[in-house]
Amino acid sequence: MIASPPTLKGENKSTPTLEPQQTERTQTPLANPDADENVYLIGRPTLKGYIHFVKGHSVNPPAKAEINQDWHSAHEYIRQLEKEEAGAADNPPVKKLEVNSKYEALLIEFLKDPLVQNNFNTVPTDVAFVELNRLVVYQKHIDLTFVRQLKRRLGPAPSEEDIFRSCLCYDHRHPPVKWSRVGGDRFVFMSPSNDLRFLGNMPLKSKHLKNYPPPGSLVGVVGMAVGFGSNFLNAICVENRIILNNGSHRAYALRDMGFTHAPCIIQHVSTRHELDIVGSSAIRRDPDLYLKHPRPSMLKDYFDPKLHRVFQVHRRLKQVTVKFEVDETYVPAL
Repeated sequence: MIASPPTLKGENKSTPTLEPQQTERTQTPLANPDADENVYLIGRPTLKGYIHFVKGHSVNPPAKAEINQDWHSAHEYIRQLEKEEAGAADNPPVKKLEVNSKYEALLIEFLKDPLVQNNFNTVPTDVAFVELNRLVVYQKHIDLTFVRQLKRRLGPAPSEEDIFRSCLCYDHRHPPVKWSRVGGDRFVFMSPSNDLRFLGNMPLKSKHLKNYPPPGSLVGVVGMAVGFGSNFLNAICVENRIILNNGSHRAYALRDMGFTHAPCIIQHVSTRHELDIVGSSAIRRDPDLYLKHPRPSMLKDYFDPKLHRVFQVHRRLKQVTVKFEVDETYVPAL
């Protein structure tokens, strides 16, 4: 069920604008059609991690001295921002979407989605407009090649419905996927989408299987699920900050087109224990970096030339390998 917790302190009562504002960054087509283009946040991830990314992924990596200088310059700028913009991520304004608004039909359709009902029922959750610039982010890099695809799909002048359906998609179109059994106990799945993932184990019964003749008289089936996430623009509201949990590329694309706000499904977390359940692994590993730091990484940092570097990177596919083990033995009868 979608709960309706109290809105955040400092809620903006005005209707967020969906009119594009002047953007600070333009994108140019790739010179190398066999490569992708990434924008990478520098200065905050470790220098070692930055060097590893550049050396391991960049088509034409710069010299290590240049990488080192880039990182230290950005790191010093972040220390300056810690003083000048301390608290910038605190108490961001939100505008909750009500059923009796102009978005009523879209909202009702969205709330009926089984992925919403089954995956966003752990903590109080609502749908609201968020201010893109003030979202806290944990993702270090953005695939600009994919961003261009999203912008082409939206078109130069998307309607409010277009934006809503892009952020809170209803059709759940899947990127291309290939998978094959590569051994008696191993299956490999491959996709150009980074969202491909292992979804967990699924205990099944014979009634769940249709048009598939069993190899014997079934007692039970253990399914190993691989697929994609809900793919909604979603965020976590925790300790008076909003952390972008999924949908970084769509948030970036809208911000790059000049939009200041976007519709988002927000999970309201009251304790760190709940954060362990709904937060990404990066957030769970170091929650204080996003919740206690005076000036954490924010979406607007992707557009600050002092805080990012653009690289052409080798194109990669996401691969998920699932394997199982069977152990048959005898134990003493009781």
